Amino acid sequence: MLIVSIIVALLAFTFQEQILKIFGVTQGSYTYAKDYFQIILMGIPFYILTSGLNGIIRADGSPKYAMFATLIGAILNIILDPIAIFVFDLEVKGAAIATIVGQIISCIFTLIYFVKPKKLKLSKVTLRLDRNICKKISTLGISSFITQISIVIVIAVANNMIVKYGTLSKFGADIPLSVVGIVMKVFAIVIALVIGTSIGGQPIIGYNYGAGNIERVKKTFKLILTTNTIIGIIAFIIFQFFPQYIINIFGSESALYNEYALMCFRIYLAGIIFTCITKSCSIYLQSMGKPFKSMIISLLRDIIIFIPSLIILASMNGVVGMLWAALIADVISFIVAFSILFIDNKMQHKEITVNDNKVALEVNDIPKDLVITISREYGSGGRYVGKLLAKELKIKFYDKELIKLTAEKSGLSESYIKANEQIKNNYSIFYNNDDNIFITESEIIKKISKEPCVIIGRCADYVLENNKNVYKIYLYSDLDNKIKRCTKYYGLSKDEAIKNIKKVDKDRAKHYEYYTNRKWKDFTNYDLAINVDKLGIGGTVKAIKNVLNK
Repeated sequence: MLIVSIIVALLAFTFQEQILKIFGVTQGSYTYAKDYFQIILMGIPFYILTSGLNGIIRADGSPKYAMFATLIGAILNIILDPIAIFVFDLEVKGAAIATIVGQIISCIFTLIYFVKPKKLKLSKVTLRLDRNICKKISTLGISSFITQISIVIVIAVANNMIVKYGTLSKFGADIPLSVVGIVMKVFAIVIALVIGTSIGGQPIIGYNYGAGNIERVKKTFKLILTTNTIIGIIAFIIFQFFPQYIINIFGSESALYNEYALMCFRIYLAGIIFTCITKSCSIYLQSMGKPFKSMIISLLRDIIIFIPSLIILASMNGVVGMLWAALIADVISFIVAFSILFIDNKMQHKEITVNDNKVALEVNDIPKDLVITISREYGSGGRYVGKLLAKELKIKFYDKELIKLTAEKSGLSESYIKANEQIKNNYSIFYNNDDNIFITESEIIKKISKEPCVIIGRCADYVLENNKNVYKIYLYSDLDNKIKRCTKYYGLSKDEAIKNIKKVDKDRAKHYEYYTNRKWKDFTNYDLAINVDKLGIGGTVKAIKNVLNK
């Protein structure tokens, strides 16, 4: 964030003339724009750091502090604005100074948090750039980046159309520029409410979708959609019937100014209800782990439809005609968004129906409480042995399936459980998420053990040690063969394979020892220990079946 903010600030300083031109600054507003621009650029590093670190503070479990750090800067900005503008007579420079002072104060309070955070610990090592982490961040953030940058493009194109055609109209260029700026700010406030409501439902939708609770997903989305539609209806009524009251908040101007402002509010924001619904659909799809579809909807409204419509209508009917571009974009993107949502829900329903219609394989001559637990070294092929064994015995197989069940029961995300379930991060005397995962998985293991199954890892041999028909198996392998499997099946390099084998086995051993008070590689904990290399995958499965038969 710091590196990016400095680069952005330096580029903006270097190319400020070109940037002002891109955004359609007129001769009449040039001096004000340049005065504001030069000062506001100094606040870029503070603004970016505050925005980015604020999300980390929320993730660290301190949303109230994150809100406080943001609000203190905003409130200070509001207080300093009239003082700098009127008392010190700094005009537009004063507005810029008030803004960056607020940003600096917010940044200071944000950084103070990291002196004593709840869980997050910063060090020199953690501040080094990691290529893989940077790549992952860039991949995950590209959708939001494109959505945000499209707004910048829209503003730039709109301003240039206003400058080009405004000078040919009775309104001139400065009135439409000012009015459109105000309208877009008001529009942003409404959209902020919609996005806030939608993002508030994101964790609920994502969690229940992952847990297969589709009814709750639909119920939550319906509530979000209803709320945002009501917001859109209220906004529509205000913009159509009471726009003058909003215009007056931003100052008293000429009759010509008011004439264009009224048109702008009533035409440009006529499709606000559609926008609210479309934004809800876009964020809903993002919550369902479908960022590509979400991005298509956002780009469709702001880039694909709006900009061409703006250019065409402006050329036909100047600064008045261009106002209809927003309504056209809103209607078309609304239709497309609902079409995507309809198709998506239909496919989702088909998937659920197929899953529900799967018939469990019959089990013959196998005890009703037979459970085979398999502990295995990383790269030994133990998971595949277990899966093949379950298939041949026609009984259920549990490995990654336990992650989904644990997420559903514990409230933790599947990604968090996957990353932490078989390691012990925090050896605290207090109850924490690691303990929550183990306890929840143990409860699920006891429940699923009531019918024949194969369970991979997760201390299942210890959890079910008092059950009658439980057979505890340990599978291991030579290092060279583990490396070969990791490079062949996991796509790792030799060095990566060695590193992963050592790390994963060490984590599994520590996790097992912590919760069972036993040594993971102590063969006396198991009924059968096999070197998979000696018999191969198929031979190992056959050997286990022979033992079970006897």
